[in-house]
Amino acid sequence: MSKSRTIGWVLVIAAVGAAGYFGWQKYSDNKLAAEAAQKRAAQQRPAVPVKISPVEKADFPVYLTGLGTVQAFNTVQVRTRVDGQITKVAFKEGQFVKAGDTLVEIDPRPYQATLDQAKAKKAQDEANLANANLDLQRYTKLGEFATRQQLDTQRSTVAQLTAQITADEAAIFNAQTQVDYATVKSPIDGIVGLRLVDIGNIVNASAQTGIVTITQIEPITVIFTAPEDQLPDIKAALAVAPPKTIALTTDGKRVLSTGTLALINNQVDTTSGTVRLKAVFDNKDHALWPGQSVSTRLLVRTLKDATVVPDDAVQHGTEGLYAYSVNQENKAELRKLKVSQSIDGKSVIDEGLSPGQQVITAGQYKVSPGTLVTTAVASSDQSQSKVTQE
Repeated sequence: MSKSRTIGWVLVIAAVGAAGYFGWQKYSDNKLAAEAAQKRAAQQRPAVPVKISPVEKADFPVYLTGLGTVQAFNTVQVRTRVDGQITKVAFKEGQFVKAGDTLVEIDPRPYQATLDQAKAKKAQDEANLANANLDLQRYTKLGEFATRQQLDTQRSTVAQLTAQITADEAAIFNAQTQVDYATVKSPIDGIVGLRLVDIGNIVNASAQTGIVTITQIEPITVIFTAPEDQLPDIKAALAVAPPKTIALTTDGKRVLSTGTLALINNQVDTTSGTVRLKAVFDNKDHALWPGQSVSTRLLVRTLKDATVVPDDAVQHGTEGLYAYSVNQENKAELRKLKVSQSIDGKSVIDEGLSPGQQVITAGQYKVSPGTLVTTAVASSDQSQSKVTQE
């Protein structure tokens, strides 16, 4: 009985082993068949069309972006310095005027009359002085026949008349100044604003209301702020040369003017943790206007020989930034990236890509690692969106 039972168990184990072998064999055949089918399907799958761009090595400017307000270089509210009636307005609202251009004329006749009186008084005193000098000469020639008192008195009269002429000259200068003030001229180059007076109005030197406001816009300034932690970089750039500053529209899409940083404010705003900066622009085309809000870019440094790719190549995933590169077999490869700077559609790659590689800039949503792709090179002219087929 014991021997029969042993033989039975051996037969059972042999049967189980045979069944397992044939099952494993069938499974392996099915797996190989599935892999072969998958490979054939992959070979028959059409390549995914994508656009690519080369990874470049280039100098990359690092800009500090912010918001600012345009401020006139000088602002003058023109007022009258004499009283009178306006007889002429010699400017048009919004006109560009130069220093010395006539703005308004005030009736000068009262001041001209005062000037004429001062001139006449001087002429009278000069005649008296001439006569007094003649008398002094006569008394001097008489010698001992003229008393010492007469001679001293005549000398005093000459001195008095000489001093009176000096006073007359001062009165003439003052009267001439009043006549000149009757013609109101521009003290600076700039744009005149809205007119605050009309022909026929009476103006007074004591009135607080001005005639017009003039703003100097050539050059012009932009006041903007920067975070205080950027102050060392800004000071270092300013120590070498005035850093380039760009003023753009508030949406950052259009450059308005290019200037240079002029100064850093002498203290940091502790409330906001920012420092105020002033940039100066030539503004010859009047693209910047006082009070206008602008976006600003301040060049703080330039990265030499940086690895640069288009922003469109950089993708955001759950594990961070990545991009797809295309290898020599036209297959996509996933590359994890570290990006340090990004501006104007370009990003600086610290890790993950090397110059000379090709990265996918469009069509990534159809791509996975190992996907076969057909490539089109993205044109450098972003505005026309042209591609060149390989």
